[in-house]
Amino acid sequence: MTNKSQKSKNRLASGTLSRRTFLAGAAAATVTGLTMRRPEIIEPAKVAPNERLNIAGIGAGGRGFGNLGRMAETENIVALCDVDDDRAGRAYDQWPNAKRFKDFRKMLDDMSNEIDAVVVSTPDHTHAVATLASIQLGKHVYVEKPLTHSVLESRALAEAARWHGVVTQMGNQGNDRDGLRQTCEMIWNGAIGEVHTVHCWSDRPIWPQGMAERPEESPVPDTLDWDLWLGPAPYRPYAEEAYVPFNWRGWWDFGAGALGDMGCHILNPANLALKLGHPSTVEVIQQDGMTAESFPKSSVIRYEFPERAGMRPVTLFWYDGEEKPPRPDGLDDDVEIGGGDDGTLFIGTDGVMTCERHGENPRLLPERLMNDYEKPDPVLPRGIPHHKEWIMACKGGPEPWSRFDIAGPFTEWVLLGNVAMRAEQRLQWDPENLRFTNVPEANQWLHRDYRDGWPAVGQL
Repeated sequence: MTNKSQKSKNRLASGTLSRRTFLAGAAAATVTGLTMRRPEIIEPAKVAPNERLNIAGIGAGGRGFGNLGRMAETENIVALCDVDDDRAGRAYDQWPNAKRFKDFRKMLDDMSNEIDAVVVSTPDHTHAVATLASIQLGKHVYVEKPLTHSVLESRALAEAARWHGVVTQMGNQGNDRDGLRQTCEMIWNGAIGEVHTVHCWSDRPIWPQGMAERPEESPVPDTLDWDLWLGPAPYRPYAEEAYVPFNWRGWWDFGAGALGDMGCHILNPANLALKLGHPSTVEVIQQDGMTAESFPKSSVIRYEFPERAGMRPVTLFWYDGEEKPPRPDGLDDDVEIGGGDDGTLFIGTDGVMTCERHGENPRLLPERLMNDYEKPDPVLPRGIPHHKEWIMACKGGPEPWSRFDIAGPFTEWVLLGNVAMRAEQRLQWDPENLRFTNVPEANQWLHRDYRDGWPAVGQL
């Protein structure tokens, strides 16, 4: 254990982090039968490299089916949990011997001794409660992006994973791409000098946003447990096609908008290559259609990052919807930047560089400059698929690239953009104390209220 980790554990044990890390602890000891759990640490599963992990899936349909399919190539799928039997039908057919549940709390209660690791692929608003419940039982956890629905939930999960010693991974699958590593190496090798400005953009949302009112109630399908789908979110009536299975992303109560959907993919090359850490300020400089119920149809967000690790301060812009960054001066109109619909543009003191969504295809602009450019020798590892990396780590291998120590702080700063949307002011961020120093009323959006009966994760 590192000195840093020991200090973190000591602070947690002494209670000094009780208001800052907000792990769902003794005050939320039981939830519909789940003991969450004992104050002592439950030893994480130790699985030898030649053994198979016993994996449970929380959210077995949709993205969960894809994640579990990657795991099932080498591991055992022993339990499937989904609130919608229709949505999870493919998973039930694919793994007929796995035990089935609708409530992840009952699954963890009934099968705690049979599960080594958990894959969480639910909508964003349920990530934190499902993940923390698993961590507190000593289960290794893989969680889809964004890691959490709120900023403070991210800090809480990172601290919990460290405290319990489990292996973690966030599902920003582009981490395994060679192009991402090449992007980092080119930046570090000074391909465009010192980077001072970054533009990142996405064509999301591809679902409805900007809704001012909730749709009319409609009958709940027999296959869906609507109350469990809502989980910790405030109750609202079911409405056909408004939320399930996909359009939940556009609603404040359930999703994280375009930024939450794609930010942990598209912003990842800049985060890693520039070692961004925490921003000093964040503000929305343009948005169209935001309401009290829903994210805007498009937005432009500006983050300011201070000097760090010998790198100069950086201004980073995020664009979504129909918003796009300005094209570099002198670039022909037919030259594509990024991947067209999405990507990253780095502006340095000695030039301009671009890459696609996950960091693929890094290249200097204008592209003729690549003719004489020799890419630096590799200094980062290659060739381990994202899901396999987590599995190997669960069996004693190297730590994953997107473990919560990295994914937690990354998700924190990504989601600060959503807080800035609501505040509609330039916000000064104090990461040590987890608060905005100039607009105190904006701190209310760093966390969210949970429904009665659900343990709060990341509450002030």
